[in-house]
Amino acid sequence: MNRRIEKDIGLYKRALLLAVPMMIQSGISSAVVLVDNLMVGSLGTESISGVSIAGQLLFVFNLSIFGGLSGPGIYGTQYYGNGDKEGFRQVFRLKLWIAMLCTLLGFIIFIFGGEFLIRLYLTGSGGAFDPDLTLKQGLDYLHIMMAGFIPFALAQVYAGSFREINESVLPMAAGLLSVAVDILFNYLLIYGKFGFPRLEVKGAALATVLARVVEFLVIAGARRLKIRQYPFLEGVYATILIPIRNSKMREIIRKGIPIFINEFLWAGGMAALTQCYSVKGLAVVAAFNIANVICNLLNVIYVNLGVAIGIIEGQYLGASQFEEAQDSAQKLTWFTGAFCLILTLALILISGIFPRAYNTTADVRNLAMKFIIITAAFMPVQGLLNSLYFIVRSGGKTLITFLFDSVFTWLVQIPLAFVLCNYSGLSILTALIIVQAADILKVAIGYVLVKRGVWITNLVE
Repeated sequence: MNRRIEKDIGLYKRALLLAVPMMIQSGISSAVVLVDNLMVGSLGTESISGVSIAGQLLFVFNLSIFGGLSGPGIYGTQYYGNGDKEGFRQVFRLKLWIAMLCTLLGFIIFIFGGEFLIRLYLTGSGGAFDPDLTLKQGLDYLHIMMAGFIPFALAQVYAGSFREINESVLPMAAGLLSVAVDILFNYLLIYGKFGFPRLEVKGAALATVLARVVEFLVIAGARRLKIRQYPFLEGVYATILIPIRNSKMREIIRKGIPIFINEFLWAGGMAALTQCYSVKGLAVVAAFNIANVICNLLNVIYVNLGVAIGIIEGQYLGASQFEEAQDSAQKLTWFTGAFCLILTLALILISGIFPRAYNTTADVRNLAMKFIIITAAFMPVQGLLNSLYFIVRSGGKTLITFLFDSVFTWLVQIPLAFVLCNYSGLSILTALIIVQAADILKVAIGYVLVKRGVWITNLVE
C-alpha cells in the first residue's frame, strides 16, 4: 500500500513538474492580459468592449495555431518517448509549414473581413454606449495586433517542441521576459509616459506585438546557443522540406487535420457563443470581458495540467507502457478535478472585488460579478473535461475529440444559446447557466471513453 501511495505521489509530482512552468508562463501572460484590461478599462466602456471583441477574433486565430501544431505534437511526444530523433525533426518542420499557412489565412481573413466580424457583436442595444466608437477601437486594436502574428506563430512552434522533450523552463523564461516588456510598454504607450506618445488602445496592441517579438527572439536564440543540450532539435534546419509522400508523414497530417479543425471550430464556437450573448447589449459584452480576464487567469492551472497529462500519456504510449497509461490517466483526471475545487473557491471570494477596478457603470460591474460566480461553479466540470480531452487526444483519436469537442459545441451549445437569448425571454444569467451545464454530458461521455481505453495506441512503433 505504501509503495502504491509513493508511486501515485510520484505521478502527481511528475505532472506538476511539467505543468508548473507552463502554468507560470501562461499565468503571467494572463496576468498581463489582466493588466492590459485594467489599463484599457480606465479609458471607458467602449474601449473595453472594442478590445474584448477584437480579442475574441484573435482568440480564434491563436487557437487555430495551437490546433494546427497539436496534431504533429502528438507524434513529437511519442517520437521523443520512442527515442526517434529524425522523426521528431520532421514533425518540427511540418509545424513550421502549418504555422505559416495559418498566419497567411489569418492575415487574409482579418484584412478583408475584420470590420464585418466586429459588427456582428454590435447588434444588441447600445444603451448609453457608442457602438461606432466601439467599432473603431476594436479595429484599431485588431489591425496592430496582426503585426505580431508571425513571431507568435513561430514562438508556438518552438515552445511546443521544447515541451514535448520535457523542457518547459525555457519557454517559461521567454514568456516571463515578454511579459515584462508588455507591462512596461503598456504603461508607456497607453498613457504616454516619459515622453512616449499617448496611444491608448493602439498602445496596448503595440506593446503586445513588441512582447511577442521578444518572446520569439529569446526562445529561438536559446535553441541556437544551446543546441547540444537538445539533440532532438539538432540539425532541424538541415532542410525545411518534409517527406510528404512518406506514409508516416501522410498519417501525421491526416491525424492532425481533425485537431486543427476542432480547435478552429471550438474557438469559433466560443466567439459565436459570445455573439449570441451580445444581443442582450454592449453591457453584456463589457461584463463578459471583465469576467473572462480574471477567470482565464485561473483557468491556466487546469488547462496546463491537461497539456502535461497529454504529454505524460503520450510518452507512456510511445514506450508501449499501456497499463501505466491507463492507470495514470484516471488518477490524473480526478487530481485535476480536485484542484479545480480550490479555484472555484478563489474565484467566488474575489468575484465582488475585481470588477470594481474598471471605469464602467455599476450595472456592468454587477453583471461581471455574477458571470464570475457562474464560471467558478462550473470550473471542476471544465477541469475534468479538459483532462479527458487531452488523454483521448494523446492516443491519436482525433476524430473522437473532434466530435466530442467542437461538434458538440456547434450542434448543442450554440443553438441552445441562440434560442435562449433570442426567443426564450430568459435572463442572460439563466441562459449562461443552462449552456454551461450542457458540458456535464460531455464529461460523462469522455470518462467512459477513457475508462474503456479506446485511446490507447502506439502511433510511432
